[in-house]
Amino acid sequence: MFTVQQMKAAHAKVKSGADFPAYVKEIKQLGLVHYDFMVKDGRTVYHGANGFQVSGEPLYAEKAISAAPSTTALRQIIADTQQGKSDFPTFCSQAAAAGVEKWVVDTQAMLCNYYDLAGNSMVAEPIPDAGY
Repeated sequence: MFTVQQMKAAHAKVKSGADFPAYVKEIKQLGLVHYDFMVKDGRTVYHGANGFQVSGEPLYAEKAISAAPSTTALRQIIADTQQGKSDFPTFCSQAAAAGVEKWVVDTQAMLCNYYDLAGNSMVAEPIPDAGY
């Protein structure tokens, strides 16, 4: 199975949202089924087959998550990031301000689903094909 270090090495190659499809291709090849990214502190929980799970450490100081989620704002933030207009730290801060508690990247369904503090799906974004 994969390690947190392998996941971090793959993620280190992501400079903008434009790099995300290649990143997903790489982590899928490593055996990742899905991961949960916690916007509050940047901690990621990685899930593989048969209940395999490893967790990363927090990446940054805790951010406040808005209790008033805005799907409209989130859609614009995602679009800007996919066009390479912001980096990952900026994306995380903007997502927190839009009310995103976590996002789940599902490499089987090829979806990135963003959730608010109440656990409601805000946006389910298809992950573009990167030749998988």
